[in-house]
This record gives sequence, C-alpha cells and structure tokens, in this order.
Amino acid sequence: MITHKRPHRHLALLWALVVCLLVGHNAWLWLGKRIVPDTDILALLPADQRDPVLQQSFTHMVDSAQQRVVILVGAAEWNDARRAADAWSAALAPHADLLRLDAAGDEVQAGWLDGLQAHATLLISKEQENQLREQPAGFWLESALGRLYGAFGGPKLGAFRDDPFGLLAGWMQERAGETPVRPRDGRLFVAGQGREYVLLTYTLQQPAFSLAAQRQVVPLLDQAGAAAQRAVPGVEVIKAGVVLHAAAAGRQASSEVETIGLGSLAGIVLLTWLTFRSVKPITLVLLAIGIGFLGALSVCWLLFGRIHLLTLVFGASLIGVAQDYGIYFLCHRLGADPALDSPRLLRRLLPGLGLTLLAAVIGYMGLALTPFPGLRHMAVFSALGLVFAWLTVACWFPALVKARDMRAGWLARRYTGLAARWPRVSASPATLALLALLGAGALLGCMRLTVNDDIRSLQSSPPQLVQDQIKLGKLLDVPSPVQYYLVRGATDQQVLQREEALKRKLDPLIAQGHIAGYQALSNWVPSAQTQRERLALVEGRLLGAEGPLAALAQQVGEDRGWVEATRTHLLSRAAPMSPDAFLRTPASEPWRHLWIGEVGGVRASIVALRGMRYASIPVLERAAEGLEGVQWVDKVGGISAVLGRYRAYMGWVVLGAYALVYLVLFPRYRGRTWRVLAPTAAASVLTLALLGLSGQSLQLFHVLALMLLLGVGVDYGIFMQERHGKDGDAPWLAVGLSAANTLLSFGLLALSGTPALRAFGLTMLAGTALVWLAAPCFILSEEETHAETVYA
Repeated sequence: MITHKRPHRHLALLWALVVCLLVGHNAWLWLGKRIVPDTDILALLPADQRDPVLQQSFTHMVDSAQQRVVILVGAAEWNDARRAADAWSAALAPHADLLRLDAAGDEVQAGWLDGLQAHATLLISKEQENQLREQPAGFWLESALGRLYGAFGGPKLGAFRDDPFGLLAGWMQERAGETPVRPRDGRLFVAGQGREYVLLTYTLQQPAFSLAAQRQVVPLLDQAGAAAQRAVPGVEVIKAGVVLHAAAAGRQASSEVETIGLGSLAGIVLLTWLTFRSVKPITLVLLAIGIGFLGALSVCWLLFGRIHLLTLVFGASLIGVAQDYGIYFLCHRLGADPALDSPRLLRRLLPGLGLTLLAAVIGYMGLALTPFPGLRHMAVFSALGLVFAWLTVACWFPALVKARDMRAGWLARRYTGLAARWPRVSASPATLALLALLGAGALLGCMRLTVNDDIRSLQSSPPQLVQDQIKLGKLLDVPSPVQYYLVRGATDQQVLQREEALKRKLDPLIAQGHIAGYQALSNWVPSAQTQRERLALVEGRLLGAEGPLAALAQQVGEDRGWVEATRTHLLSRAAPMSPDAFLRTPASEPWRHLWIGEVGGVRASIVALRGMRYASIPVLERAAEGLEGVQWVDKVGGISAVLGRYRAYMGWVVLGAYALVYLVLFPRYRGRTWRVLAPTAAASVLTLALLGLSGQSLQLFHVLALMLLLGVGVDYGIFMQERHGKDGDAPWLAVGLSAANTLLSFGLLALSGTPALRAFGLTMLAGTALVWLAAPCFILSEEETHAETVYA
C-alpha cells in the first residue's frame, strides 16, 4: 500500500506547485497587470467580417447616443411644462459634475450662425436651388420686395443686404426641418399627443456602463422627477438613455444572482449533505472547478494575449461539467470497500474518467473548427478548464478523500436499488410502442420548431423604458442609430459628392413615405462642386448687371454703387466650405457623429434616416445599389445574421461532435457504444421537440446548450456503462447527484428575465432531466454487464 501512496503523494505535491503558479499568475493578471476583459462584440467575428470603417461608423452612432440622457417634461399648458422643467433642472443643477445640461433655447439658435457668415451665400436650400434654375427674374424681385416690406416676410437675419433674396433664411428653415424641436422662451420645445414638452438633454460625465454612474444617475433622475411632480402635479416625464437600460439590466442581474445563484448554491449544498452527510465533498468539487477556471484563464492569456468577457462567462459555465469527475469519484468512494484505498480506487476508475474527459474535450474542441474567433476562444478555454479540473480530481482527491470521510446520507440510502427497477430498452411490444409514440411526438415537435435569430428578441429592458423610448423617438423624430448609410471615398470631397448622389435617390422615398427625411453633413457642407455650381447660379441669376439685384435697386431708389457694394458684400460671404472647418464651429455639435473622417486611409461619413419604417428596409437597401462607395448598414439585421450563422455552425458542430465521440468510445464499448450516446441524443431530440410544441423559436443559445448537454450527457452514459458488480449503485448515484447539481446550476436559468439565459436554461432544464431519466434505460442486465465489462 505504501508503494501506491508514495508516488501519488509526489504527484499531489507536484500538482500543488502547479496550482500555486496558477494562483500567482492570476493574481498578477488581475492585481498587477490589471487586465480588462474585451467587450467588443466585433472582436468575436471572423477577421474578414471585421470591417474597421463599418465598426467605426457604428461606434460613432452609438457613442453619440450612449452618453446622452434625454428628458421630455410635458403638460397640457406650456407654462405648466415650463414650471415643471425648471423644477427638474433645479434638482439636478448641483450635480453638473455627473450630468451636464446641454445648451438650449436661445443659445442653440445663436449658435446656428456662428462660423457660417463667411459662407452664407453658398447656403441654399434644395427648393431654392431648383427655383434659381427655373424661376424668372421677376420671381426673385417680388421675393426681395416681400422680404423688405412685407409684414410677414419672415425673419430679417442681420442687415437686409446680408440676405436680400432670403436664401440663407430658406436654408436655415430647411435645416430646422430636420427636427421638430424649436426654441421657445429660452427653452427647447416640441409638441405632440395633446401636450407641450420642454426638451432637456444631458451629457453623462462618466461611462454609461459604469456601475458607479448607474447607481448615482438613476436616483438623481428619480429625485428630479419627484421635484417636477411637486411643482406641477400630473406632469408627464419621459426619460431615455443608455444608462437607464444598463442600470435596469444591472438590477435584474443582481436580483437573479441573489435568487437563482444563491438558491442553486443552497440546493447543491443541501443535496451534498443529504448524500454524504458532509460539506467536504462539495468543497472539493468547487475547488476542482475553481482550479479549472484559473488554469484556463492563465493559458488562454498566454496563447491569445487577451480574453473576452463572453469567453469568461460562457467558459465558466462550460467547465461546470467538471463537477462530474469529482462526483463520480466521491460516489464510488462512498460505495467502495473501506479496505480499498483511494489511490487504487482511482486506478480502477481511470478508464471511465479518462473517456469522459476525452469525449467532453472533443465535443468542445469542435468549436475550434468554426471560423469564428469567439467560438474558438471559448472552445480552448472550456477544454483547458476541463483538463485542469480533471487533473485536480486525479491528483488531489485520492490524497484528500479517505474511506472514513464518506458516510451515506439519507438521500444515498433512498437512492439505492432504483436503477435496478428502471425500465430497459428492449424489443418487447410495449417498449416498441412507447418508442414509436415518443418518435411521433418528437417528429411533430421538430416540424413545428421555427428559427428566430433576431437580436431584438433578446431585448429584456423594462416595458416602461421601452415605451418611453418609442414615445420619445416619435416626438423627436430621432434617426435610428442602427440603420443608416455608410459613405466612403478617397477624399472628403468624394465623400460629399457621393452623399449628394445618395440624397438624390432618397428624395423620392420621402415623397413615398418610406422615410421622413435624412441627416448628412453635406446638408451643411455641400461638396466643392456643388458650392461652385451654386455660386455660379447666384451670380448668373441674381447678381448680373440686368438681374434681380439691379431691378431691386431701381425699385427702392438705390444707385449702381449700392448694387456693386451689395454684390461685393454677398460674394465676400462665399468663401469655400470644408468639413473640417465646419466641424470646428458650434453649429456642428449635433452633427459631428455623422462625419467619421479617416479610417485606414479611407474617408467616410454617415447618412442617418428620420422616420424610417421597418417595412421599408428592403426599399432603402436597394437605394444604395449602383452607388459607388455607398453601403446600407442594418446593424440589427447584421448582428441577427451573425447569430444565425453561429447557430448554423454550432448545429453542424454538435452533429460532428457526436460522430467523433462515437469513434473515441468505440474501442472500449464496441457494440455498447450506442448505449452511451443514445440517452443524450434522445434527450436532445426530445428537447427540440418540446421547444417546438411550446411555441419556442430555435436560436443560438438553445444550440449552445445542446453542446453543453452533450458534454454532460456523455458523462452519464459512460458512468452507467462502467458499472461493475462490486460498485453497487455508485454510478447511478453519481448520475443522479451530478444531474441534480446541473439542474440547479443551469436549469434554474430558465427563471431568468434575460431571454438569452432563459433559452439556455430551458434547454438545459429539459435536456438534463431527460438524460437523467433515459440513462438507466440503456444499461445491460447484471449478467450481460458481468460478461462484457472490461475491468480496469
């Protein structure tokens, strides 16, 4: 016995050294290097799909909204809305270091003209440009006289000489038409649905996804809302902002951790106590899983130099399969002869334990065959985690678990003999009839199963926040940040020209009601070619020797000197415009996100759409066809397509993993190999059928759960086929305890309010329960087992 113990003691010490190195390396990564997991979803995509310009465009659109908090304070009367808004602003005024109030009202109106005076003669609306080409000189003379003498001729922006024909005023009205918001009494005003609203916009001074910011902002907004209600009872407050959705998700996650997480942990500890009358076994199992996580993280960091947050989350759940190894050993230790020491027991169990590890690693490494870097990282992380956890069981459990440590609890005693009374799969008429009935139900359910990869189906924000977002979007006519046109070119001017070509194709779509309008930097900064054409139009149609300007001078009694002075003045306000110069003016602040600038040697911009209907997406996509450098971007559709490709790849990976696992198991089990895989395969098919019958749509997270189910279910099949006569009920107890822990760990996710986790949990709940019930049905009789089992 000493000859068995001493080598194993050396092995345990060697593994202790490895674990110390892992702990030290992880401490250095988190505390010394202070690594931050990658959260960029595009980092998970194949390299050929990671378009840096496209990625930057999405970042521009998201960042423009991410740090913004938008508030509408509304009442039936404008004065009431003003009082409530003032009370709201006063409540937040002391917290400008967290929420900075953006400029509003008269400040915004004044900012429109800043930096534009030098280019005013070039700023002409589309309608007026057409009129310049089509209308006679008399039209423009009447227009100028009307502006000069008419009581309602419109605003006189500066001196009459600055804009005698109202071109700048018309252009500014066109720009104002890009939003329903108007200045009023020093505030921003919008009306709709029988109410008048004050618009307040704040810029969040901390990252919207910062937990500290969320904990501070939400209570402050609640306090401001209460102040508005006290000032004007019944006032309506509409709030929108990424920070609100992030805070809601954080609260939901915290709640689920407290309920589902703590509930499952308590259930696992209780089951372990009822089985072994000790918490030592669960401590050892958790120790193995923890070392698996640390080892996987260290090696993945050394291999890839980075780690993605989703890899940590999903990988941590996958290596939860590692509990099976420890439970398998503990249950056999409980049922083994006390005279048999733990190292010799391990040697007897090693063939089955080794096959469970190999089958699981093969299943998860199938992910590495896909072209998605994210899945490859998850595969390597999960496989490494299983290996490190398995080595922990093999190296430490024999030294830490003695026969005297194990005592059968109430659950272990009640579980005795159940497997022997379980129905078996055979060729009897009753069995065949039951199988036919299950097959028909599975076929019916799978035929009813639909597919839905739409990312919007994974949204889990509170209904009130969603309703506020929709209402605010309608009132403010806010462009969608996830559907837009991306325009590229070699130079700024080429980008502007391509924007203008796109706008000519979009104008008919406005008339047809597909969109309400568009926002583009070329609305503010025409291309150099357009600027030259407009200047030529103004000079030729308005400022000529016999043109409307000269006729106007005769009408108002001015001489030719006045004509020349006015002409010179207007031409002096026709300096060429450039995007860079405009972006430095205060008027550009709301539109800066539309200009991407240079990315990888390419210049790019965004054309955003207002009032877009989702039903019009195919029409809008076709509008970009044939336009060089113009790309329709549907981020919702793009991410949904990625999820669909992940789901399809994962489906094939699951099937391939079954084939590989079968080939690995065949040399040991020969004709019984199908019995190892049959419980998991049957449970997977029945789970899909249940999803179809219950009206669920198949998505990526269902398929990912099926991959995890393969790793779990193969363990159960191997455990049941590794039964020896002297083992008694140890394999069946190991399957039952492992399945119960899996149901508590993953099945309870079915209660989650997050759709993705709920889909994962529902699949694991149904699948694990079905594998548990099916595993004993495929074992052989005692006589057949005795005859066919190969002893380790």
